[in-house]
Amino acid sequence: MLQLAVILPTYRERANIAPMVARLDAALQGVVWEAIFVDDNSPDGTADEARRISLTDPRVRVIERIGRRGLASAAIEGMCATAAPIVAVMDADQQHDPELLPKMLAAVEGGEYDLAYASRFAEGASTEEWGRPDRVKASGLANRIANKVTGVELSDPMSGYFMLRTETLRADAHRLSGVGFKILLDILATVDRPLKVKEFPLNFVARIEGESKLDQTVVFEFLVGLYDKWLGRIIPTRFALFGTVGAMGVAVQLGALWVLLKVIAGERFVYGNWSESATFNTANTLAAIIAMTFNFVLNNELTYSDKRLRGFGPLLRGWAQFGLTCSLGLLTNVGSAAVLKTIGFHSVVAVIVGIVLGSVWNFALSSRFVWGKY
Repeated sequence: MLQLAVILPTYRERANIAPMVARLDAALQGVVWEAIFVDDNSPDGTADEARRISLTDPRVRVIERIGRRGLASAAIEGMCATAAPIVAVMDADQQHDPELLPKMLAAVEGGEYDLAYASRFAEGASTEEWGRPDRVKASGLANRIANKVTGVELSDPMSGYFMLRTETLRADAHRLSGVGFKILLDILATVDRPLKVKEFPLNFVARIEGESKLDQTVVFEFLVGLYDKWLGRIIPTRFALFGTVGAMGVAVQLGALWVLLKVIAGERFVYGNWSESATFNTANTLAAIIAMTFNFVLNNELTYSDKRLRGFGPLLRGWAQFGLTCSLGLLTNVGSAAVLKTIGFHSVVAVIVGIVLGSVWNFALSSRFVWGKY
């Protein structure tokens, strides 16, 4: 009978698949297990490599996700796709030692613990072979913050290597945010009852093949995960991100407007007292387009990182679609600002009101037609 499923989220890990399966086979002698590789449509053929191995080893399965990305959401999807009573999550890049799996399995199977995890900072653990002292310091700070959020004092709540009963995961899977990289933190912060946790020291080493799945947005996504746990039920996380980017766009639009009015109006320009409405409207239209471009770039990188557009062609089409779907919002933005300016409102107030009125429309349509999220 199947005892354990090992979930391995992947992106560009083709060279690591076969060695990882071999290491699992060696470590899990006497255990009935399966490995589920959850691949985010890697361009290097990671999913194809896993399928190739599965032709001769039925313990290996693959879920290839098209059009979506994210380590946490991949882990959740993999954990919900197995019939095994116990499930483990670990990296496929060989930084996590499979030799710990039997000990972790014994701890959870025995019933004394709800969750077992491998810690980079427990007594007896080591990060020396990782060779990244900068990341060690950053992880230490993130762990202290994470402990405050979860209320569970662990040496490494940001670990990506853990094991628990599948029923525990499924009971709260619908409440998990699936944001960012730290699914263990998500689980600890979501499950209502306190979990009994067993810690195992991990010798965390440098990756052997491929590239890290952590990009420049990892710190941002960590903060997003914290926000989701604190306020995500009140204001939807993605809308909050979209609004935050929009708020930054306010500063961009005001700055661009100031520069453009200096260029167009020259010496006739006095900040906050623009007598020529035509000059104001022209400059504000250009400034709104600049701000819209800024918002598109930041939303693509951060708000919709799981649907991120890449390459000149997709980015150009995405920018055009973003502009098209936001056209009504842009007209509302510019038009309402022009009306308010005409009837005597301060120019800055007129611009800000225009931005607010267009923001909800921009979010709804761009989410649907640019990144296809809803």
